[in-house]
Amino acid sequence: MAQVADQVNTQTSNLDAILKSPTYRIAHEDPTLLNSNAMRGVRMLLEITKPDLGLETAGIESTIIVFGGARIVDRETAAQRLKEAEKCLSKNPKSTALKRKVIHHQHLLELSRFYDSAQKFAFLASQHGQANSDQNNGCSSHVIVTGGGPGIMEAANRGAFEAGCRSIGLNISLPFEQHPNPYITPELCFKFNYFSLRKFHFVMRSVGAILFPGGFGTLDELFELLTLRQVGTKGSMPIVLFGQNFWTRLVDFEYLTETGLISDDDLELIHFSDTAEEAWEYIRSHTEAGQKIPE
Repeated sequence: MAQVADQVNTQTSNLDAILKSPTYRIAHEDPTLLNSNAMRGVRMLLEITKPDLGLETAGIESTIIVFGGARIVDRETAAQRLKEAEKCLSKNPKSTALKRKVIHHQHLLELSRFYDSAQKFAFLASQHGQANSDQNNGCSSHVIVTGGGPGIMEAANRGAFEAGCRSIGLNISLPFEQHPNPYITPELCFKFNYFSLRKFHFVMRSVGAILFPGGFGTLDELFELLTLRQVGTKGSMPIVLFGQNFWTRLVDFEYLTETGLISDDDLELIHFSDTAEEAWEYIRSHTEAGQKIPE
């Protein structure tokens, strides 16, 4: 009897081990498998599909990309940060690092005007593209899409929010956590792991793009968009660089044409603007409300 009992206990223990074994999990419910190197392709496919389904369900027919610096904040915040930096310097006036920090915040205070412009541009574009969304079965055109973070991204989502309209945020998982700004439409905020697929969704439904002053990320997106326009992938999508003095000082586009590295016609891919109204009018006149993006 004891031997039989031992056999039963062994069978029960083994069955319990079987049911708890990772190999017994249904494949799509196995996080260890899904996060393995072997499943990278599957994860990338999911990252393509999930946002696409979400945007399709939401009736997003076309978008306008807004790029710009995450460090450019509204004027009140910029002024407060400068005041704090000056206070720190006054306590340690010989500090080179603190002096440089004050200079940085002085420049950022000057750049805060671009926050206001991005907010105003998004307000205008959102009102135009979503004014008749109820009559169009809930479908919207010219919907603002940003990287979902702070700075110019926040300003653009905020402009749409204050217009009573929807906007999209394509956030990214970073070593330093980037939280979504509070103005994105909740069901249109997506989080990405892969930069390349995030870029894919920026461009996928876009009919126009406006770029405000920014750093490496903004420059990366600018030259990708210009390349897509140059090779014809994005047809005649208008690209606006907001703040002509900033952009012409930062990038010598004329020099590129003089050296023959780009053609004179390539300069026509870029439109400079210094007011939200003019920037929006340029994009509006080069696109059609409700324009559908080719698959």
